Amino acid sequence: MKFAGRNALITGASLGIGRAIAIELAKQGANVAINYRSHRDQAEEVAREIEKTGQKALLLQADVSDQAAVEEMVAKTASTFGSLDLFVSNAAYSDRQLMVEADMAGFKRTIDVSMWGAFYGVRASAQQMLKQGTRGSIVVVSSPHAVIPIPTAMAYNMAKAAIDHMARTAAIELASKKIRVNIVHPGWIDTPGERKFFSEDQIEVGGQKLPWGRMGQPEEIAKAVSYVLSDEADYMTGSTLTIDGGVSLPWWSNRGSGEM
Repeated sequence: MKFAGRNALITGASLGIGRAIAIELAKQGANVAINYRSHRDQAEEVAREIEKTGQKALLLQADVSDQAAVEEMVAKTASTFGSLDLFVSNAAYSDRQLMVEADMAGFKRTIDVSMWGAFYGVRASAQQMLKQGTRGSIVVVSSPHAVIPIPTAMAYNMAKAAIDHMARTAAIELASKKIRVNIVHPGWIDTPGERKFFSEDQIEVGGQKLPWGRMGQPEEIAKAVSYVLSDEADYMTGSTLTIDGGVSLPWWSNRGSGEM
């Protein structure tokens, strides 16, 4: 119960990685505020799972691209639970088109949610932690897209690269106040969001082609985030933890040796 007595807020917590993180933190003793934008039923199901652990759950509907809504959400978490000790920026959005063909509304929406949404959350949560005068821990869920220029994902690539540097800058600015900020890079994870871009057959076949031979599971990322947030990682700030089954490695180079 490494988070006993602590209170957490996770954005985009109704599905996928965010859902898994919310439940894992509750299992480790945290009360959890569940941010969602449109999946109310799924968010309520996450709340029930949290309450089964004996912890408190708080549902917070908000679009993270709305700065005022994010600030209100942070304030509501702190006023309801008594503090905000752990914050996970997880909410993201992505449209996939070639840059030269991109619908600019979708391109800008990707930036607004995936970059500005992350910044608003990190800023507001840090402000709350400073107001409390207590230690805090923040994790930004980013992506290997921050360093790998995946085609058709320019806006998402841009957003993830930006929030990586944002998180590192926040880490150095907040270090003297003992507020840690770290980054987690999940690889290709089996979540509902992937069904926006791929069929079930494509997901199954694609997972087998990865260096580790399968897609990752949300619970694997959740356990890693739990570690990074915890006191066990007290000497870790401004760092990036990559959990991608080898996707960031030059796995394509094995083709020359007949292994792929």
